Amino acid sequence: MTLPEPYATWFPDAAFDGSYGRSEADLRAVRPVPAPPGFAALWRRWRSEAAAVDAAPVVLSTTEEQGRRVSVVEHSGVDGVRLRAWVVQPLSGSARAGVVHGHGYGGRDAVDLARVPDDVAAIYPVARGLGTLNAGIGAPEPTPEHVLAGIDDPERYVLGLCARDLWLAADALIALVGDLPLYYVGESFGGGIGALALPWDDRFVGATLIVPSFGQYDERLAVPCLGSGETVRQYVQRHPEAREVLRWFDASTSIGFAEVPVRVEAALWDQYVPPQGQFAVAAGAREGELAVLPAGHAEYPGSTAVTAAAFRDGRAHLERVLAR
Repeated sequence: MTLPEPYATWFPDAAFDGSYGRSEADLRAVRPVPAPPGFAALWRRWRSEAAAVDAAPVVLSTTEEQGRRVSVVEHSGVDGVRLRAWVVQPLSGSARAGVVHGHGYGGRDAVDLARVPDDVAAIYPVARGLGTLNAGIGAPEPTPEHVLAGIDDPERYVLGLCARDLWLAADALIALVGDLPLYYVGESFGGGIGALALPWDDRFVGATLIVPSFGQYDERLAVPCLGSGETVRQYVQRHPEAREVLRWFDASTSIGFAEVPVRVEAALWDQYVPPQGQFAVAAGAREGELAVLPAGHAEYPGSTAVTAAAFRDGRAHLERVLAR
């Protein structure tokens, strides 16, 4: 196997080509998956049902970290399970906005303030089942089991539950810090889950989705990867009926219903989340801003500078959205 440059130099031990043979022009041409009949109605019903659940947040502990007030809180998920999260607030003064900050499939063990301005509050929800705060709560923790949990039933499929839990996390943040405009930030798993949840909650005024997962299942299921998509691909090969369930959880489909500015940071090379799925999410955004990254889920020469620029430009997007 001969890898294209610069990836042959950057990743000489790669088992396969993380560009999947696609050029940037090829990736920009990937289209989102059209919505199946009833897609919007189903998600709106789920949103209505979640709105009837009391998030009932409880502050469990509070410390001062990195110049912010950081609390561990507990709140309800859509099915009544109690989930834990971190809430960050300015040490003095009122927050001018709130960020709901998702995470990757590895879970989260601390807050990450790189994309959250000092005078903005944020909640860092941890998806049901995932560590550190919610390991095994509401879903199994190991990724191969987590991504398949409930896949036989759209009402119970874990990706849908995790997306719907984000609305309750937003409820918890607002209950604790006040009614603020909300902005979503999510990477990988969190990017895909955010794309599913964002369009149906009008409290969100914008979002940044970084190398988002769960986009364009026609493309995802056609290629191997190192991430959760490989577990799903192999499962669908054995159980082709599961493809019909996945139609309700395609991030490229859902994001097309969002009526707010969405910034997508999509990578040209990514062995964990195939780039064609990431670019499909970007293509699906009605009011989209695309930032093209050299690679995702990997370190490479210059990646520190690329990441710093992404942090800066993502914050600039948040500021432009809040100024509208």
